[in-house]
Amino acid sequence: MMLKKITDSLKPVPLERLAPCGDEGVDAAILILLTREVHDPKIILTKRAEHLNSHSGEVAFPGGKWEPGDDDLLATALRETWEEIDLDIDQAEVLAGLPVNRTRHLLRVKPYVGLIEPALPLVANPEELDAVFEVPVSYFLDVSNLTVDHFSGEDYSLDMPCYIYEGYRIWGFTLAVLVDFLNLTLDAGLRLHYPDRVSLRPPA
Repeated sequence: MMLKKITDSLKPVPLERLAPCGDEGVDAAILILLTREVHDPKIILTKRAEHLNSHSGEVAFPGGKWEPGDDDLLATALRETWEEIDLDIDQAEVLAGLPVNRTRHLLRVKPYVGLIEPALPLVANPEELDAVFEVPVSYFLDVSNLTVDHFSGEDYSLDMPCYIYEGYRIWGFTLAVLVDFLNLTLDAGLRLHYPDRVSLRPPA
């Protein structure tokens, strides 16, 4: 049973209500949300609005930057998730906090893992998102679905690994966090191939 394997693997992982380390805009937190479906839970993802100035149109986990009113980064993840997809705090059971990751712009991001009931009426906030959608974990475990596509922006033009699910391209930082999570909890053995460079992770 896939969900039990995931939750069992997270039992030794502390929840860790991490405090931000710097000024506003330096820290962020995200929620890796899984539906409570025993054999093949789904992961909740969002597509950022095309009108945004930063990371427009990209697929991401619910979450965002720490604000001074947040007690810690878990509070940030829960608040941002509520703002983005209308998920009440008491609708998510948060199980664990994963290691902090850094984006290529050196934003510190703390991922948390939580469970929600299936078929909740999640609604994308149009000020921030174009869509909220879910992907079965089994889709990510099928290595034939992991491909390479071309991505370009103001400061990059690269061929990079990604999943393409119902037209959504899952790549970059979101993909790296997702693969780390699946390798940790399900021993997925996923490896990301970057044709143009070693990885997108910033130097340690």
